[in-house]
Amino acid sequence: MGDPKKLRKKYETPRHPWQASRILSEKPLIKEYGLKNKKEIWKAQSLLRKFTNQAKLLSTIKTEHQKREKEQLINRLVKLGLLKQGQDREDVLDLNVKNILDRRLQTFVIKKGLAKTANQARQFITHGHIAVKGQKINIPGYLVNKDEEDFITFSEKSKLNNAEHAERIKVKEVKETKEIKQNETRQA
Repeated sequence: MGDPKKLRKKYETPRHPWQASRILSEKPLIKEYGLKNKKEIWKAQSLLRKFTNQAKLLSTIKTEHQKREKEQLINRLVKLGLLKQGQDREDVLDLNVKNILDRRLQTFVIKKGLAKTANQARQFITHGHIAVKGQKINIPGYLVNKDEEDFITFSEKSKLNNAEHAERIKVKEVKETKEIKQNETRQA
């Protein structure tokens, strides 16, 4: 039958495990985005590093092949929603980890109001309640493309698809109280 494909890490760990400044900068990200552990931050950092290194390599364009590679990099970042159409290599270098974490499915579930907290969004996704373009996705770290943003919903077979489900009513109540508080602060 043969050996299964060797699984490799999709991230690089920090060179030193106990750097106070790095640890303090990661804590708010974990709390804000509801990440399971620091490995998810490291995955985003590795992906960002890959994009920036490729942009730096393509900075001195000499051949037609390098021009095509630069266009492909920019088009991929535009498709992911990290860049806008017409932006260039310098804008790739301006990206940060928060830009990548904002494109995660878990973050979009909160933004769309399908869950009230980041942890609840993560739970809904891992339990198979969320679908993107009708396809059930159970990976909270899934990077949502620009054209998929509007098609994030509860899956058809999910019990949460029912508008009368208790959790959906709680989410609506939380959303309404947030809006009331925002209106009060604007008026004050």
